[in-house]
Amino acid sequence: MGIMANSVLAQRITLNNGSRMPRLGLGVWKASNTDAYRSVSQAIQHDYRLIDTAKQYGNESGVGAGIREGLLETGLNRKDLFVTTKVYNGDQGYDSTLRAFDDTLKQLQLQYLDLYLIHWPVDGKYIDTWRALEQLYRDGRVRAIGVSNFDAQRLSDLLDKTTITPVINQMEFNPLNQEHDLREVMQLAGIQLEAWSPLGGGAALNQPVLQQLAAKYHRSVAQIILRWDYQQDVIAIPKSVHLERIVENSQLGDFELSPADAQVISDLDQEKRDLWYDNFAWHNPNDPQAIQDFVSGWDDTAEYHQ
Repeated sequence: MGIMANSVLAQRITLNNGSRMPRLGLGVWKASNTDAYRSVSQAIQHDYRLIDTAKQYGNESGVGAGIREGLLETGLNRKDLFVTTKVYNGDQGYDSTLRAFDDTLKQLQLQYLDLYLIHWPVDGKYIDTWRALEQLYRDGRVRAIGVSNFDAQRLSDLLDKTTITPVINQMEFNPLNQEHDLREVMQLAGIQLEAWSPLGGGAALNQPVLQQLAAKYHRSVAQIILRWDYQQDVIAIPKSVHLERIVENSQLGDFELSPADAQVISDLDQEKRDLWYDNFAWHNPNDPQAIQDFVSGWDDTAEYHQ
């Protein structure tokens, strides 16, 4: 069961360093190693080329196994994929980030990464962490570097104090949380928005307006949201461990939201973040519990019922 050649899965966005990144991919937050292995392999076999994980998720080895199987089953080469992972909060700092990168490559069983991100901006550490990423980039071990969960203040601080501009800021982004002010800062710097939690969990999926649009277009609510992302040039990485939803989430190429309907979704914004700095003790570098595992306090699994 393959995806049409003109699917959104074949479309790429050119980042500010010239790298070309797929516009839709698979996320694996909260997936076990077993589920990550299976879903990554299945996604690659169904034409996904962007795979996003993180050391924090605890499933890099499963993702690596899924990549190997997916490539074997399809006859594709490593260069056909775009693999992203992230610096764990507890590994931040210059030397520790370099060491963590070596371990991450071993876990994934890869020779290089397409994109390496700072997972969260740990105060007092993220500048040194970024300088380590710059070194990895200059050494050719990473094709592109970026950040995740950076607000406008920390992003501006990073730009002021370092040399290389991030290609990506991966943010919680969905119809209920659209980050308008931050997006303006990013656009001025040429930084691409990538959405984690693009489906917004139950709060967004159960919005009556979105359900009405799903009925109008004969699509799932998830497909309506992901098509809205696509029409805004937002890269999205919905998570699912079920093959039918992995496939369904990618079937966006044969319909288009009207400008009026896209605006209806944009009007849903509540500036409602589900996870932010106050959720995590590590944000305060002077706290004895400063650098620790961040809580997984909210789940965007796309495992919903309609």
